[in-house]
Amino acid sequence: MNNFESLNLSENLNIALAKMEFSKPTPIQEQTIPLALQGKDILGSAQTGTGKTAAFCIPMVETLLKNENMTALIMTPTRELARQVLDVVNQLMGNQSSLRAACLIGGEAMGKQLNQLRKGPRIIVGTPGRINDHLESETLDLMDCGYLVLDETDRMLDMGFGIQIDQTLQYLPSEKQTLLFSATLPSKIMQLSKKYLHNPERIAIESDQVLLTNINHEILNIDHNKKYAELLSQLDQRKGSVLIFAKTKHGTQRMAKNLTNDGFKSDALNGNLNQNKRDKVMNNFRLKKFKVLVATDIASRGLDVNHIEHVINYDLPQVAEDYVHRIGRTGRAGLKGSTICFISPEEQQLWDQIDYLLNPKTAKKPSSSSKNTRSVRKRSNGQNQSARPSRSFSSSNGPRRSSQGNNGSKPFRGNSARRADGNTDLRPSRSSRPKRNSEGNNGSKPFRGNSARRADGNTDSRHLRDVDGNTDTRSYRGSSPRRNSQGKNGSRPFRTGSPKRNSEGNANSRSSRRINGNTDSRPSRSSASKRTVNGNTFSKPIRGSGQRRNTTGSRTKTLGLRQGSRR
Repeated sequence: MNNFESLNLSENLNIALAKMEFSKPTPIQEQTIPLALQGKDILGSAQTGTGKTAAFCIPMVETLLKNENMTALIMTPTRELARQVLDVVNQLMGNQSSLRAACLIGGEAMGKQLNQLRKGPRIIVGTPGRINDHLESETLDLMDCGYLVLDETDRMLDMGFGIQIDQTLQYLPSEKQTLLFSATLPSKIMQLSKKYLHNPERIAIESDQVLLTNINHEILNIDHNKKYAELLSQLDQRKGSVLIFAKTKHGTQRMAKNLTNDGFKSDALNGNLNQNKRDKVMNNFRLKKFKVLVATDIASRGLDVNHIEHVINYDLPQVAEDYVHRIGRTGRAGLKGSTICFISPEEQQLWDQIDYLLNPKTAKKPSSSSKNTRSVRKRSNGQNQSARPSRSFSSSNGPRRSSQGNNGSKPFRGNSARRADGNTDLRPSRSSRPKRNSEGNNGSKPFRGNSARRADGNTDSRHLRDVDGNTDTRSYRGSSPRRNSQGKNGSRPFRTGSPKRNSEGNANSRSSRRINGNTDSRPSRSSASKRTVNGNTFSKPIRGSGQRRNTTGSRTKTLGLRQGSRR
């Protein structure tokens, strides 16, 4: 097939292809379009930059023009790839077509997307998460969908969209045409194809045909500390737009700032940017407003800029399959491109995997221990997590050693203390450690704060020292009895009625110490009498009576106080 006219496409579609300067189909288009026009399911494997988007969009537009009641759905892993597919669809539909398309991606306002859906689009392009949101909110109906495309399926599964894909396909009819494309075909893709594809036609484009014919590969073994100086030298030697891949998001921002300060106008593209900022960066890069774009692997798929002439892998990808997508950003649509890799000694194992992926016949197969694919990385992470011991205080984790070196019961952390001879004594828990009484013996455990150290070093209960120097026991409320003046334990009176002893040893009301050292009885607030100006004591009257009684019991006049008020 030398041209598109032999496919017997509609007139409007041929005009659109002529405006897009599509004259000769690519290998993936030559094999896919005829089978898709026959209504067969397709399982395609092709690298990026081979015209794969037009391979499933051209038969989609032709099928929708012939079936007015059919709709189509295209699912992509990233927002950038969805916008790229939408641009190709709009160019193929042309201005005179009755077809409309809508783009449903995350990061955009729902109101804007609802306005697109109200116009009745027959082509839906979007990411799995946002498409599933509209389906659950019943703002999108796909029961008339007869054409389904899963683009970059391996990337969608790696990003965790497998559950969303399953949920979305439940809203589609059982009879439909499905086209599944992926740069690589791991076991997960094959399982998914068996689940949703019916007798699919297998189409595969060899990767080495694309990588070795129009892309010049260079590798440079260099220390990590010398990479940036070499990068400046490479940028001086190269003309045209350059795409640099870095490992981290913050690394892209830092490198773009440093390159701009060193005379190379640059900008960064990473996942931390919102959708408006992403669109602004990509539009400026397409308009060649800056030369260097520093990006993470978010730009390895779905970034369709024809004037990218050089790809520099400043940091190698952590997964070998991502390298194929990185270098696919240059040499697109049959153009020439170049790529260079900075390989530090720490990244040699990663490069061995990439080299074997590109040259399986000539390169040495790396050992399974150094294999760095997604499946191996996930399996190793699971084994590391399962082998990690759990922290527990149960007896199954082994006992601690006692002071004699024997294994005893394991106390809680922090309950052991080291003795002066270097051995470790068990420190019992607070709930079981007894306190010492006045004779130095271990008695019942009093409440916290009720112990004090005596002069002889022994620990007694909390003491109060009386006037003659003797120590009385002050026990916690509701526990041990009080000691009387002879040191004997008596019955414990209630707090409000328990008298304290004065200097003569008699029990009085609440006492206080006078200036001469003797203790006078100090009546409690509820029962203490008041003294008048002449020193007489009168009792506290009942509130509201307005009169007080003196010590002789006779009534006296109120001392200028209003009725019901206190002094």
